[in-house]
Amino acid sequence: MRQRLCALAALALFVAACQSVPYTNRSRVLLVSASEEKKLGEQAYADVLKKGKVSSDRTQVDLLRKVGRKLAKVADKPDFQWEFNLLEDDKQINAFCLPGGKVAFYTGILPVTAGTDGIAVVMSHEIAHALARHGGERMSQGVLANTGGQVLGAVLGGGAGSAASSQMYQQLYGMGAGLVVLSYSRGQESEADHIGLILMSKAGYDLEAAVSFWGRMAKATEGKRSGGPLDKFLSTHPASQERQAQIQKWIPEVKAKFPPTAP
Repeated sequence: MRQRLCALAALALFVAACQSVPYTNRSRVLLVSASEEKKLGEQAYADVLKKGKVSSDRTQVDLLRKVGRKLAKVADKPDFQWEFNLLEDDKQINAFCLPGGKVAFYTGILPVTAGTDGIAVVMSHEIAHALARHGGERMSQGVLANTGGQVLGAVLGGGAGSAASSQMYQQLYGMGAGLVVLSYSRGQESEADHIGLILMSKAGYDLEAAVSFWGRMAKATEGKRSGGPLDKFLSTHPASQERQAQIQKWIPEVKAKFPPTAP
Protein backbone atom coordinates (compact mmCIF):
# COMPACT_ATOMS: atom_id res chain seq x y z
CA MET A 1 0.00 0.00 0.00
CA ARG A 2 2.79 2.40 0.91
CA GLN A 3 4.57 1.79 -2.40
CA ARG A 4 1.32 2.36 -4.27
CA LEU A 5 0.72 5.65 -2.47
CA CYS A 6 4.27 6.76 -3.19
CA ALA A 7 3.84 5.87 -6.85
CA LEU A 8 0.58 7.82 -7.04
CA ALA A 9 2.17 10.81 -5.32
CA ALA A 10 5.13 10.71 -7.71
CA LEU A 11 2.76 10.50 -10.68
CA ALA A 12 0.77 13.49 -9.39
CA LEU A 13 3.96 15.53 -8.98
CA PHE A 14 5.10 14.53 -12.47
CA VAL A 15 1.79 15.61 -14.00
CA ALA A 16 1.87 18.89 -12.07
CA ALA A 17 5.40 19.54 -13.33
CA CYS A 18 4.43 19.11 -16.99
CA GLN A 19 4.52 22.42 -18.83
CA SER A 20 4.68 23.60 -22.42
CA VAL A 21 7.44 25.61 -24.08
CA PRO A 22 6.45 29.13 -25.23
CA TYR A 23 5.82 29.43 -28.99
CA THR A 24 6.52 25.76 -29.84
CA ASN A 25 4.10 24.29 -27.24
CA ARG A 26 6.34 21.27 -26.75
CA SER A 27 5.48 19.44 -23.52
CA ARG A 28 8.25 18.94 -20.97
CA VAL A 29 8.76 18.39 -17.24
CA LEU A 30 10.08 21.15 -14.98
CA LEU A 31 10.87 20.23 -11.39
CA VAL A 32 12.76 23.45 -10.74
CA SER A 33 11.00 26.70 -9.88
CA ALA A 34 11.61 29.72 -12.10
CA SER A 35 12.73 31.74 -9.07
CA GLU A 36 15.35 29.15 -8.10
CA GLU A 37 16.53 28.94 -11.69
CA LYS A 38 16.93 32.73 -11.92
CA LYS A 39 18.74 32.84 -8.59
CA LEU A 40 21.31 30.33 -9.82
CA GLY A 41 21.61 32.22 -13.10
CA GLU A 42 22.37 35.46 -11.27
CA GLN A 43 24.99 33.75 -9.10
CA ALA A 44 26.66 32.13 -12.07
CA TYR A 45 26.64 35.36 -14.09
CA ALA A 46 28.28 37.31 -11.27
CA ASP A 47 30.93 34.60 -11.04
CA VAL A 48 31.62 34.70 -14.79
CA LEU A 49 31.96 38.50 -14.81
CA LYS A 50 34.25 38.36 -11.77
CA LYS A 51 36.57 35.81 -13.36
CA GLY A 52 36.45 37.23 -16.90
CA LYS A 53 37.51 40.56 -18.34
CA VAL A 54 34.59 42.81 -19.23
CA SER A 55 35.28 44.78 -22.41
CA SER A 56 35.59 48.55 -22.28
CA ASP A 57 35.14 48.95 -26.04
CA ARG A 58 32.18 51.31 -25.98
CA THR A 59 31.36 50.92 -29.68
CA GLN A 60 31.04 47.15 -29.49
CA VAL A 61 29.34 47.15 -26.09
CA ASP A 62 26.81 49.79 -27.15
CA LEU A 63 25.96 47.81 -30.30
CA LEU A 64 25.53 44.64 -28.27
CA ARG A 65 23.25 46.36 -25.78
CA LYS A 66 21.22 48.08 -28.48
CA VAL A 67 20.41 44.71 -30.06
CA GLY A 68 19.84 43.21 -26.64
CA ARG A 69 17.34 45.85 -25.56
CA LYS A 70 15.39 45.44 -28.79
CA LEU A 71 15.16 41.66 -28.41
CA ALA A 72 14.40 41.94 -24.69
CA LYS A 73 11.44 44.16 -25.52
CA VAL A 74 9.82 41.60 -27.81
CA ALA A 75 10.72 38.76 -25.43
CA ASP A 76 8.22 40.37 -23.04
CA LYS A 77 9.62 39.07 -19.76
CA PRO A 78 9.06 41.85 -17.21
CA ASP A 79 10.35 39.62 -14.42
CA PHE A 80 13.78 39.34 -16.08
CA GLN A 81 16.55 41.70 -14.97
CA TRP A 82 18.32 42.03 -18.32
CA GLU A 83 22.08 42.53 -18.51
CA PHE A 84 24.28 42.53 -21.61
CA ASN A 85 28.06 42.33 -21.35
CA LEU A 86 30.98 41.69 -23.66
CA LEU A 87 33.86 39.58 -22.34
CA GLU A 88 37.34 39.86 -23.82
CA ASP A 89 38.39 36.42 -25.02
CA ASP A 90 39.16 36.11 -28.70
CA LYS A 91 39.49 32.33 -28.45
CA GLN A 92 35.93 31.81 -27.23
CA ILE A 93 33.57 31.68 -30.19
CA ASN A 94 30.56 31.65 -27.94
CA ALA A 95 27.80 33.55 -26.14
CA PHE A 96 25.19 32.67 -23.54
CA CYS A 97 22.05 33.85 -21.77
CA LEU A 98 21.46 32.62 -18.22
CA PRO A 99 18.04 32.46 -16.53
CA GLY A 100 16.71 35.90 -15.68
CA GLY A 101 18.12 37.56 -18.80
CA LYS A 102 21.85 37.56 -18.03
CA VAL A 103 23.57 37.76 -21.44
CA ALA A 104 27.25 37.70 -22.32
CA PHE A 105 29.15 37.57 -25.61
CA TYR A 106 32.80 36.69 -26.00
CA THR A 107 34.81 38.88 -28.36
CA GLY A 108 35.78 35.74 -30.30
CA ILE A 109 32.30 35.43 -31.78
CA LEU A 110 32.03 39.01 -33.05
CA PRO A 111 33.99 38.43 -36.29
CA VAL A 112 31.59 35.58 -37.07
CA THR A 113 28.50 37.70 -36.42
CA ALA A 114 29.73 40.20 -39.02
CA GLY A 115 27.43 43.01 -37.91
CA THR A 116 24.12 43.84 -36.30
CA ASP A 117 21.95 41.13 -37.84
CA GLY A 118 24.50 38.45 -36.97
CA ILE A 119 24.58 39.64 -33.37
CA ALA A 120 20.78 39.43 -33.36
CA VAL A 121 20.98 35.81 -34.59
CA VAL A 122 23.24 34.78 -31.73
CA MET A 123 21.50 36.86 -29.10
CA SER A 124 18.00 35.71 -30.04
CA HIS A 125 19.13 32.08 -29.99
CA GLU A 126 20.65 32.43 -26.52
CA ILE A 127 17.67 34.39 -25.17
CA ALA A 128 15.42 31.65 -26.55
CA HIS A 129 17.18 29.12 -24.32
CA ALA A 130 16.28 31.24 -21.29
CA LEU A 131 12.68 31.83 -22.42
CA ALA A 132 12.20 28.11 -23.01
CA ARG A 133 13.85 27.36 -19.65
CA HIS A 134 16.10 24.78 -21.22
CA GLY A 135 18.48 24.99 -18.25
CA GLY A 136 15.71 24.11 -15.82
CA GLU A 137 14.59 21.32 -18.10
CA ARG A 138 18.08 19.83 -18.17
CA MET A 139 18.27 20.09 -14.39
CA SER A 140 14.93 18.31 -14.12
CA GLN A 141 16.12 15.58 -16.45
CA GLY A 142 19.14 15.16 -14.22
CA VAL A 143 16.96 14.82 -11.14
CA LEU A 144 14.79 12.21 -12.82
CA ALA A 145 17.76 10.29 -14.20
CA ASN A 146 20.04 10.36 -11.18
CA THR A 147 17.86 10.27 -8.10
CA GLY A 148 15.48 7.80 -6.52
CA GLY A 149 12.03 8.43 -5.19
CA GLN A 150 13.17 9.49 -1.72
CA VAL A 151 15.66 12.03 -3.04
CA LEU A 152 13.13 13.34 -5.53
CA GLY A 153 10.71 13.82 -2.65
CA ALA A 154 13.35 15.78 -0.74
CA VAL A 155 14.03 17.98 -3.79
CA LEU A 156 10.37 18.77 -4.27
CA GLY A 157 9.60 19.10 -0.58
CA GLY A 158 10.06 22.08 1.68
CA GLY A 159 11.30 22.55 5.23
CA ALA A 160 14.40 20.54 6.06
CA GLY A 161 14.68 19.39 2.44
CA SER A 162 15.12 22.90 1.07
CA ALA A 163 18.85 23.09 1.86
CA ALA A 164 19.49 19.72 0.22
CA SER A 165 17.33 20.86 -2.69
CA SER A 166 19.41 23.99 -3.26
CA GLN A 167 22.66 22.02 -3.06
CA MET A 168 21.43 19.46 -5.57
CA TYR A 169 20.28 22.15 -7.98
CA GLN A 170 23.72 23.72 -7.88
CA GLN A 171 25.45 20.40 -8.50
CA LEU A 172 23.20 19.59 -11.46
CA TYR A 173 23.25 23.06 -12.94
CA GLY A 174 26.94 23.74 -12.59
CA MET A 175 28.25 27.11 -11.52
CA GLY A 176 30.54 29.79 -12.92
CA ALA A 177 32.31 29.18 -16.21
CA GLY A 178 31.00 25.62 -16.37
CA LEU A 179 27.49 26.93 -16.76
CA VAL A 180 28.49 28.85 -19.86
CA VAL A 181 28.91 25.61 -21.79
CA LEU A 182 25.88 23.87 -20.28
CA SER A 183 25.11 21.05 -22.65
CA TYR A 184 21.70 21.30 -24.24
CA SER A 185 20.28 18.54 -26.38
CA ARG A 186 20.15 18.93 -30.14
CA GLY A 187 16.38 19.13 -29.89
CA GLN A 188 16.66 22.08 -27.52
CA GLU A 189 19.20 23.74 -29.80
CA SER A 190 16.82 23.45 -32.76
CA GLU A 191 14.00 24.79 -30.61
CA ALA A 192 16.17 27.77 -29.65
CA ASP A 193 16.83 28.37 -33.36
CA HIS A 194 13.08 28.38 -34.00
CA ILE A 195 12.17 30.67 -31.10
CA GLY A 196 15.15 32.86 -31.92
CA LEU A 197 13.81 33.40 -35.44
CA ILE A 198 10.48 34.47 -33.95
CA LEU A 199 12.19 37.01 -31.69
CA MET A 200 14.24 38.31 -34.61
CA SER A 201 11.14 38.70 -36.76
CA LYS A 202 9.23 40.55 -34.05
CA ALA A 203 12.24 42.83 -33.54
CA GLY A 204 12.52 43.54 -37.27
CA TYR A 205 15.83 41.83 -38.04
CA ASP A 206 16.72 40.01 -41.27
CA LEU A 207 15.91 36.33 -40.78
CA GLU A 208 18.09 35.29 -43.71
CA ALA A 209 21.04 36.42 -41.61
CA ALA A 210 20.54 33.28 -39.50
CA VAL A 211 21.31 31.06 -42.49
CA SER A 212 24.46 32.94 -43.44
CA PHE A 213 25.62 33.19 -39.81
CA TRP A 214 25.56 29.44 -39.26
CA GLY A 215 27.45 28.98 -42.51
CA ARG A 216 30.18 31.31 -41.22
CA MET A 217 30.10 29.59 -37.84
CA ALA A 218 30.77 26.23 -39.48
CA LYS A 219 33.81 27.66 -41.27
CA ALA A 220 35.08 29.46 -38.15
CA THR A 221 34.96 26.32 -36.02
CA GLU A 222 36.16 23.87 -38.66
CA GLY A 223 39.11 21.83 -37.44
CA LYS A 224 39.19 23.49 -34.01
CA ARG A 225 38.26 20.53 -31.84
CA SER A 226 40.86 20.20 -29.10
CA GLY A 227 39.11 18.71 -26.10
CA GLY A 228 38.06 22.12 -24.79
CA PRO A 229 34.70 23.85 -24.19
CA LEU A 230 34.20 24.45 -27.90
CA ASP A 231 34.03 20.69 -28.48
CA LYS A 232 31.03 20.51 -26.17
CA PHE A 233 29.39 23.37 -28.03
CA LEU A 234 29.94 21.69 -31.38
CA SER A 235 28.90 18.18 -30.33
CA THR A 236 25.53 19.27 -28.95
CA HIS A 237 24.54 21.50 -31.87
CA PRO A 238 22.87 20.26 -35.04
CA ALA A 239 25.05 19.77 -38.10
CA SER A 240 25.52 23.05 -39.97
CA GLN A 241 23.84 22.06 -43.24
CA GLU A 242 20.93 20.47 -41.40
CA ARG A 243 20.56 23.56 -39.26
CA GLN A 244 20.60 25.99 -42.18
CA ALA A 245 18.05 23.92 -44.09
CA GLN A 246 15.72 23.82 -41.09
CA ILE A 247 16.01 27.57 -40.54
CA GLN A 248 15.34 28.25 -44.22
CA LYS A 249 12.23 26.10 -43.97
CA TRP A 250 10.94 28.02 -40.92
CA ILE A 251 11.53 31.54 -42.28
CA PRO A 252 8.36 31.99 -44.43
CA GLU A 253 6.06 30.77 -41.66
CA VAL A 254 7.75 32.89 -38.99
CA LYS A 255 7.57 36.00 -41.16
CA ALA A 256 3.86 35.42 -41.78
CA LYS A 257 2.91 34.72 -38.16
CA PHE A 258 5.24 37.11 -36.34
CA PRO A 259 5.61 40.42 -38.19
CA PRO A 260 7.78 43.17 -36.67
CA THR A 261 6.32 44.76 -33.54
CA ALA A 262 9.34 46.74 -32.33
CA PRO A 263 10.17 50.18 -33.76
